[in-house]
Parts: sequence; structure tokens; C-alpha cells
Amino acid sequence: MTGDAVNYAGRLRLGVNIDHVATVRNARGGAYPDPLRAARMAEAAGADGITAHLREDRRHISDADIDGLMQVLSVPLNFEMAATDEMQKIALRHRPHAVCIVPEKREEKTTEGGLEVAREENKLAHFIAPLRDAGCRVSIFIAADRRQIEAAHRIGAQVIELHTGAYCDAHAEGRLDERDAELERLRDMSAFAHALGLEVHAGHGLTYDTVAPVAAFPEVMELNIGHFIIGEAIFRGITPAIVEMRRLMDEARA
Repeated sequence: MTGDAVNYAGRLRLGVNIDHVATVRNARGGAYPDPLRAARMAEAAGADGITAHLREDRRHISDADIDGLMQVLSVPLNFEMAATDEMQKIALRHRPHAVCIVPEKREEKTTEGGLEVAREENKLAHFIAPLRDAGCRVSIFIAADRRQIEAAHRIGAQVIELHTGAYCDAHAEGRLDERDAELERLRDMSAFAHALGLEVHAGHGLTYDTVAPVAAFPEVMELNIGHFIIGEAIFRGITPAIVEMRRLMDEARA
């Protein structure tokens, strides 16, 4: 989808990442809590899509989870994956609505930054071509960096997802000047990517305290939020946690 096709003034979408429901399940083994149940509840609570990251080491989401999500969801699945042959085969078998290519290191606790597209441009262009041909919308998870955005555009990605982790970390640690600089960078690069015709998404580390400024960017069409929502669900339940995030997003956008 190009920028011209985007409903630019439309409702900001919320994608809920259910990875860490699987993290809790896998901590003890067995089948509880069930990520598929969480996905259905998130959908009922107002999520516009579900995000799940099938990691190479299967530390949280499993192949069976992806199988089940493809069967039960009526909202789009955003399938996060590394740029490996194994993950490409899985995506081509399922043909989810969207695939988001992310960097992945086995030793990391969570995704630490954006994908290095500019240095791997030729490889990534060939990697995503079959996914686009299969009808998947290809998103690239990148830092708010002009060079990376330009490279994502050149390789044929339809969507970029801007990594908001540096902004959220600076806010949490009270580094306010750095936080404001990161937010300004996100704002500028959202506008730049939109001008190139890319659909702009954002996510990583967003909370009730940090979501509004990003949600207010008119170029951003979707926020993907997981860890905070699942953590907040421990205290207030998954439905109220999502409803509150949705309220804050809508309020900021209005």
C-alpha cells in the first residue's frame, strides 16, 4: 500500500502483541495461559490486529501458536520474523496479512534496535520479494533513521515500523532532553517515510505514559504494543488494559 492509498486521517490502529502470554506459559510448560485465548480477548476488546513473533529459538510463540492464530483470528495477523530461510518458508505456507522483518539475536532479551537495511539491501530485496508475491504486506522494523527508511523504500517494503524503544527508555530513566530529541526524530522520520509513500507504524516499549505523543503523529497508522499491555493485564485484566490504551490513543489522535 502506498501513501496515496492510506486513509491518512483515519483511526489509528492498535496491534496487540501476545508474545509474553506465551512467555508465561512456557515458564512452566503445559498449555496455560493460552496465547490464542488472549488473542481472541484482545480482538474483542478492540485490537485491530494481533502481532506474534516466532523466534528462531521458539522462546515464547510456537509454531502451533501460529497455526492456531491463522485459524481463529478475524483480525489481521502481523507475523514478526527474522530474515531467515526457515521463517520465509513458514510465512509463505501461512500467508498472513502482514510480515514484519525484525533483527534477532539469540542472546537478547527483546529486540534491541531496528534492522540494518542499508547494509543488507540486496539480500533483503530478494528475501521479501516472494512474500510480497504471496500477498503479504511486508513491514520492516527500523530505527528512525533517514538512511534506513530510504533503503526500506528501495527494496520494496510497503510498511515501516519505527522502533520507539530509545524514546521510551529515555522517558523511563528521566533523561528528558534525550527523550524529547528521540521524539522529534520519530516525528520527522514519520513524515519523511510517509512522503516516500510508505505506510508508517511504530512500536516497542510504549506505555500509558509514552503512547500519546507518538499516537498524535498524523502519519502513523498503527501502533504495535505488547509487553506493557500483557503486564498491565496482570493487574487490571486484558480487556481493561486494552480499552485504556485504545482510549489514550484515540484521545491523542483527536
